Amino acid sequence: MNFAPYLIGAVFLAFFVLAVRRIIKRGPCDQCHGGCGCGCHGGTSKSPKQPAGKAIGSVVAQRVLALDGLHCANCVSCVKTALEAIPGVSAEVTLDPQRAVVRMDRAIPDETLQKAVEEQGFRVLSVS
Repeated sequence: MNFAPYLIGAVFLAFFVLAVRRIIKRGPCDQCHGGCGCGCHGGTSKSPKQPAGKAIGSVVAQRVLALDGLHCANCVSCVKTALEAIPGVSAEVTLDPQRAVVRMDRAIPDETLQKAVEEQGFRVLSVS
């Protein structure tokens, strides 16, 4: 009995299964492969409860945060949501350059903004 066709079929099936598993594990972010902490891969980031895009009162202060570790649109959304979970904050976050422009309707310490970003797994390089 010739087992060659069965052996070739089994090897082909094994490669196919491994390829499908790799695609599924990757998730929607092809750049960071799940190591960014943005939650798009079922990561460990803490998700703020408040929805993004809220309106704030008159702008009293503005800060620009230089960021590191953003790899995809999900990372941007995660940082925006985390910052806007702080009462009185509105944020615009960009991927290139990696920064957040934060507008506040009251004085908020820079450490509070930095902590909100870092709790999501990203770094704040500077605040200006």
